Amino acid sequence: MTDAEKQTFVDRFAAAWAAKDGAAFLALWHPEGQLHYPFANRVIRGDEIGMLNDLTKVNAPHLTWSLVGWTTRGEVVVIEWESSNRYGEHLVTWRGVDKLTLRDGRIIEEVVYADTAPLQALRQGKPFDALIQLPN
Repeated sequence: MTDAEKQTFVDRFAAAWAAKDGAAFLALWHPEGQLHYPFANRVIRGDEIGMLNDLTKVNAPHLTWSLVGWTTRGEVVVIEWESSNRYGEHLVTWRGVDKLTLRDGRIIEEVVYADTAPLQALRQGKPFDALIQLPN
């Protein structure tokens, strides 16, 4: 892929997130692709991406996603992003990174790296304290 094609891919990826558009996400994926997603209970197939989008809209209707930055190397695109969601009175913001391997301009594998611990603690009604407490 050329640099321009990679930029177009990232623009399409960000637009799919902005619109929360299952068809736009699906168009980015090879049907046999695999998504390794820490918020799900199993690997998600490329042909299931539209379903994941629908489930996300139901389970996290206030979810936001924004592009922070990106880089590439060969057929790998790495996207840094920031998300937020409202949980009752709490607005939680977190960042993550997606490592996308492309084949013929479409995602054949995506690995999402994000720390789910703060969200898990909130879900369980527990405080999330840092593992290392530094002196003030």
